[in-house]
Amino acid sequence: MGQKKFSPSSYIEQHKSVAQQLMRETGVPASVILAVAIHESAYGNSRIANHLNNHFGIKGKNNSSVIRSAYKGYESVWASYNDFVGLLKRRKATQPLFEKYSPQDYTAWVKGIARSGYSATKGWSSKVLNTIDRYDLDELDIN
Repeated sequence: MGQKKFSPSSYIEQHKSVAQQLMRETGVPASVILAVAIHESAYGNSRIANHLNNHFGIKGKNNSSVIRSAYKGYESVWASYNDFVGLLKRRKATQPLFEKYSPQDYTAWVKGIARSGYSATKGWSSKVLNTIDRYDLDELDIN
């Protein structure tokens, strides 16, 4: 819960192995997991990332006395990453992605997540895809 500032490269370096592990366990591309986290948490530097360990902008309950927020609080960053993938598996709108797309088809995954209503932000999928391209995150999708 510290105020450590991440640079883009330090965030990627610190979190890429978690994203790759979740990809191996679930089939969600590591590039997508990491790019969504980067976009939603401003490289782990947002208030909800710092105070709630929420790197995905997932709404829900929290017990923070530091920040009043509609965003879910997590015990750890790992729990936030795990819940993001779990949310994709639980939601009817995203369940078909697991059967339709391979971990190497990151574009289809991002567009499918966007179509499911994950984010109301205009241009969300383009921003996430640009993040994947900018940092060559698709290289993480190769086991």
